[in-house]
Amino acid sequence: MRQQSRPPGPRGEPVFGNSRQYARDPFGFLSACESAYGDVTQVDLGPLETYIATNPEDIERILVGDHGKYRKPEFQDDALGRLLGDGLLLSEGEQWRRQRDLANPAFDMSRIAGIAETMTRHATEAVDSWSAGDELDLELEMARLTVRIIADAMLGVDLGEERVRTIQENLEPLGARFEPNPFRFVTPDWLPTRENREYEAAVQRLEDVVADVVAERRGTEGSEDDADPPMDLLSILLRAQNRGEQTDEQLRDEVVTMLLAGHDTTALTLTYAFYLLSEHPATERRVHEELDSVLDGPPTFADTRELASLNRVLQETMRLYPPVYVMFREPVIDVKLGGYRVPEGSAIMLPQWAVHRSPRWWTDPGRFDPERWSRERRADRPRFAHFPFGGGPRHCIGKQFSLLEAKLILAVVGREYSLSYAREEPFDLRGSLTMHPEDGMPMRVRTR
Repeated sequence: MRQQSRPPGPRGEPVFGNSRQYARDPFGFLSACESAYGDVTQVDLGPLETYIATNPEDIERILVGDHGKYRKPEFQDDALGRLLGDGLLLSEGEQWRRQRDLANPAFDMSRIAGIAETMTRHATEAVDSWSAGDELDLELEMARLTVRIIADAMLGVDLGEERVRTIQENLEPLGARFEPNPFRFVTPDWLPTRENREYEAAVQRLEDVVADVVAERRGTEGSEDDADPPMDLLSILLRAQNRGEQTDEQLRDEVVTMLLAGHDTTALTLTYAFYLLSEHPATERRVHEELDSVLDGPPTFADTRELASLNRVLQETMRLYPPVYVMFREPVIDVKLGGYRVPEGSAIMLPQWAVHRSPRWWTDPGRFDPERWSRERRADRPRFAHFPFGGGPRHCIGKQFSLLEAKLILAVVGREYSLSYAREEPFDLRGSLTMHPEDGMPMRVRTR
């Protein structure tokens, strides 16, 4: 491939390049690069050449059309591998295909539809503990609820209060390890810094919960000869292990991945959705009126198909506040993006945050406008101007599960309560593996 001129990019500092700019405000940095440099930006974030791709056509080519030329990155540090191992999120090649094929039945739409009642039950139990006038950290409430749902639906267990608390208490040191930090790439993971020690201890406590869950389920997974064996993910994995197709380490990696990735993004989507509804009372009224007209009792899977306003709110929430705010890919051969040569083994950032908020693809992009998701207004929009779940063969396996869960929880809460943001000042965002409000999301509960 003929050498092209280098893409433009921001001037960096000696030694640190652009890493301190990115660490101070990853969201502002990504948007500024998209605005100033267009489709492809070259940045200096560490030892690897790094490129930011923000044109939806390029993103679609990377994730879909030319997906075979890219892989999940090898440059992600050892800490992420220590946490998630070779679970579905990080595995590659034949192992990923085998594990994905194994997991697919647990996420089949016919099975997901049957889980709706479980989701509604957990949501109702959580909301029944609220009272008008309460002030809640909604991020924490939603995280507790969604981890209970994913454990019940995909692991076949009731976590109970103690195990839920253990998971929640250890999410902070886990998340802190992945916040942008310009010093981290020169700090070995084996160095016994306070952060590394806290991270390792948090991973160990999470592994203890996982080992407990697997031990609890072992022997209840059914067999290949059963007429109707359990089809939760852990049962499928345990039956595969009985056939000699899964190691204890693979079980550990998939269960950890499911517990963390399976609840965090949905909890954050719900957190931001309730915040946006509280700031836009006219939209909230439309959602409540829709719920009143559609629901005749607790919400069901069939009901969610009729909740068009609610669905538009969810799509717009994921546009403005995508829980996964940047994805990475690594080319396995030299590729061309926007006319520039991008070498094999470099890092390519696909920033949902910057693309979802770009005036190149969205009118008045900073405004919360669920009606932009009407059929007419989205007709001419580039497909990958919005990609909260990724795309192509590696798209999020839990997409339909997450969307159904979010709709049902919004409906359960909205039937009874309205939530209002409890601070005068706006919240700040904190980047880690996912995008969190800096200090939680305090909300007051009001009876409708």
